[in-house]
Amino acid sequence: MSLGTTCKETHRLASEGMDRSLTFGERARMRVHLLGCEACRNFEGQLRLLREAMRRMTPGDDEDAR
Repeated sequence: MSLGTTCKETHRLASEGMDRSLTFGERARMRVHLLGCEACRNFEGQLRLLREAMRRMTPGDDEDAR
């Protein structure tokens, strides 16, 4: 098993990791890649930020609807 991964695979794993538990191998490959790739670290952070924003959003939060 190779620990290296591409940016494309890292993006896929980061996205899938929001919906399911990644396997140990998937987490390890992703972490190794993130150590050396600032762009993928930024991408993962943006995914987390969007996910948190969506969780906080509720149907009644729209100012125009009031």
